[in-house]
Amino acid sequence: MARAVIFVLDSLGIGGAEDAGLFGDAGADTLGHIAAGCAAGRGDRDGLRAGPLRLANLDRFGLGAAAEASTGARPAGLTHAAPIEGLWGYGVQTSSGKDTPSGHWEIAGVPVTSHWGYFPDTRPCFPAELVSAFVARAGVPGILGDKHASGTAILEELGEEHIRSAKPILYTSTDSVLQIAAHEVHFGLDRLYELCQIARELVDALNIGRVIARPFSGETAASFKRTANRRDYATPPPEPTLLDRVVEAGAKVHAVGKIGDIFAHRGISTLRQAPDNKAMFDRALEAVAEAGTGDLVFANFVDFDSLFGHRRDLPGYAAALEAFDRRIPELEAALRPGDIAVLTADHGNDPTWRGTDHTREQVPILVFGPGLGPGPLGRRATLADIGASVAAHLGLAPGPHGTSFLPLAARGP
Repeated sequence: MARAVIFVLDSLGIGGAEDAGLFGDAGADTLGHIAAGCAAGRGDRDGLRAGPLRLANLDRFGLGAAAEASTGARPAGLTHAAPIEGLWGYGVQTSSGKDTPSGHWEIAGVPVTSHWGYFPDTRPCFPAELVSAFVARAGVPGILGDKHASGTAILEELGEEHIRSAKPILYTSTDSVLQIAAHEVHFGLDRLYELCQIARELVDALNIGRVIARPFSGETAASFKRTANRRDYATPPPEPTLLDRVVEAGAKVHAVGKIGDIFAHRGISTLRQAPDNKAMFDRALEAVAEAGTGDLVFANFVDFDSLFGHRRDLPGYAAALEAFDRRIPELEAALRPGDIAVLTADHGNDPTWRGTDHTREQVPILVFGPGLGPGPLGRRATLADIGASVAAHLGLAPGPHGTSFLPLAARGP
């Protein structure tokens, strides 16, 4: 039975991106800096975690070795000395951005070679004609925000005014994104989604990658909290992805978390959502249990990025990694003979870095499954090698991008 599982630990970069300087990220290292911070006591938080970073399962599948190959230094605490139990290496992102769609599309075999549109870090940041068209089509009295901002900080700043005025909050970041925040009750969730669809149409001409609905709850600045009803309106990939090819072959793609939104719901057979990483892992295991021969389970674990990377929360990020690590044996137990699982990431988001945005980094590629022999994958010149390898494993014809690394693996008896 040939099935494949891809788990994306959203933003778990392992440093060393060769072009990081072009993005202002030279020296960023998400995993390395988290590990160093934990070793120095900066990862301690009462009631949450303490001490060195503990990732025994990820380490035995090669995370520490992959990070060392990427940066030249083994992250503190990742000292697995026994033979590594899977294939391990690191991937170089060739897509032009350091955003979520670019990373995921490249993983799925479609590098993004064109350049996204971005909004400048000015006040206001949105073109006046875009705002005018949006206000007219949406039928709102105006907008709030109109700047680069952290999603939590802007709620504290403008959430109460939004409730009073019924003006949606529009903001952006260094990513190719337009985000719209609105109160689920006072403004309405369906109304927010409607506004995002309008905005999606308006920003197509600007080549903006995503419009994101950011609903929130609470009544005061001190109590505002983003809810789990986020929705991404992404431009579709420019050519067929691994997901499209799996479905075209008559198999199924079981998407978990943001995967449906990231791929504009193209090439998706089933979709499972959940409010956090813990529940996402539960849904992913359900998908693995349901998957049949030739199927792909593709899951995104967004908390690493949205809750801890963007918020520059090193202890929170470390605790989330350790919680994920403890559950890896459950994934191992769910795999059947002939299955492979790939653990990887889409970009970095170093919680020790300046600002609140993604960081341009290389990412781990860890591959394991029953009977899959261990070995180094080395430097993979594009994340599309992941898609090419999964396609080969599932018996699909090679796509136009990437090279399969699975011939490097020897299956045991």
